[in-house]
Amino acid sequence: MYRDFNHRFILRITGSLLLFESAFLLTAVLVSWYYREGQGLTFFYSAGISAFLGLLSLLSGRNAKPVVGRREGSVIVTSIWLVFSLIGMLPYLISGSIPSVTDAFFETMSGFTTTGASILNNIESMPFSILYWRSLTQWVGGLGIIVISMALLPIFGFSSVQLFSAEATGPTKDKIHPKMSETAKRLLAIYIVLTLTEFLLLRVAGMGWFDALNHAFTTMATGGFSTKQLSVGYWDSPAIQYIMILFMFLAGVNFTLFYFMVKRNYEKLTTNQELRFYLLVVLVVTVLLGFTMISPDTFSSFTNIEKTLRDSLFTVVSLITTTGYVTIDYMQLAPLAWILALIIMMIGASAGSTAGGMKVIRVFLVIKYAYYEFKRIIHPNAVFPVRYNGSIVREEVITRVLAFILLYIIVILIGVIVLAFSGMGFLESLGGMVTCISDVGPGLGSIGPAFSFSEIPAFSKWFLSIVMLVGRLELFTVLVIFTPVFWKK
Repeated sequence: MYRDFNHRFILRITGSLLLFESAFLLTAVLVSWYYREGQGLTFFYSAGISAFLGLLSLLSGRNAKPVVGRREGSVIVTSIWLVFSLIGMLPYLISGSIPSVTDAFFETMSGFTTTGASILNNIESMPFSILYWRSLTQWVGGLGIIVISMALLPIFGFSSVQLFSAEATGPTKDKIHPKMSETAKRLLAIYIVLTLTEFLLLRVAGMGWFDALNHAFTTMATGGFSTKQLSVGYWDSPAIQYIMILFMFLAGVNFTLFYFMVKRNYEKLTTNQELRFYLLVVLVVTVLLGFTMISPDTFSSFTNIEKTLRDSLFTVVSLITTTGYVTIDYMQLAPLAWILALIIMMIGASAGSTAGGMKVIRVFLVIKYAYYEFKRIIHPNAVFPVRYNGSIVREEVITRVLAFILLYIIVILIGVIVLAFSGMGFLESLGGMVTCISDVGPGLGSIGPAFSFSEIPAFSKWFLSIVMLVGRLELFTVLVIFTPVFWKK
């Protein structure tokens, strides 16, 4: 027996969110006017289409009962990313900046999912308003379209729990307020404050106003879209790179910890095991990657030593937070660097952050669980519960974590096979799957840091676009829709 969805209310929510997208599109008109580049109509038309479809959806969903279950939550969250990407690619198509529908959808999905994989080969030739919109898609997708909407649209009049559960990342959801809408508002406020702070610091460090704004957007979103083809490597400035290292790292921290810090609850920070493990992984991998960068000239001066350490730290923080900025081409290093890159891409940063990947907390819990399994073999009658931040982790949570990691690896393996069949090489297939499911950006081989995704087959672009969405919504939210049990009562 199959159940009916609350279709009308889904349309009502979709319509409300499309009105938001039209408002975001209109902000790009101001950028076009400021730089006098004649792209105003491009964004007016795009905003008009978004607003028309939004109003049509709102009217179709009027008088709908405000009831949202887990099934509706999964469908809403998945469909919103698709709808936002379909509307979001219109400026690229209308302006002719990206004339191909395949490429425009890939670029837009990469933006909203904060992946950062790009098909552009001459970014500097793009109009300022297009580059602004490209960065804004990542900023909007960074904290999550749904979380932002929960903060700004209390007029929904329904419980936000199911949407938050479907969109939020990680095995646990930290609540900083009993009301989900209030939680979302606090997270959004933290997100905006950090973005503005980085913007001002980058400007003071020597980056132009436009570049600073765009990089603040894409750093806090852990997206990685840059206004330069050489990415952050364009600025040979230690100050700029250290500022970006700091804010990439902060963007990979659980945002609820910032709230507790503002409330002067410093114990939450000092005792948080995920944060400590996240920092440990960054330091260890930075040292290992640094060894692959050593050359005969490295120790000839302090400047060379500092640059090697900075490049290593920048690369590690960029990849583990799934931001994807680059200052060096790690494909020019020893194969050990490639392996380290893939590992930290898959690990990702903290749950409750804007980063992708499996999340540090899952890896931490699995390592602890495996360690205790060894102890149980030696002491079969002993009880060794897994603890996290002083509390015992329930067995069902461990089961879900193990299932997630297993599914993550299975999806990567299947995806590598599919991409290989489509005509991509082994390095490109492996790197493409890992970078897109973890929402990182650069891959391996011909889609590495020094290249783009422009030359891969069209089928691969569509496939990887869906992989980005699956990874952004942490697998289960999207994949569960394709299971028969999902549709049954």
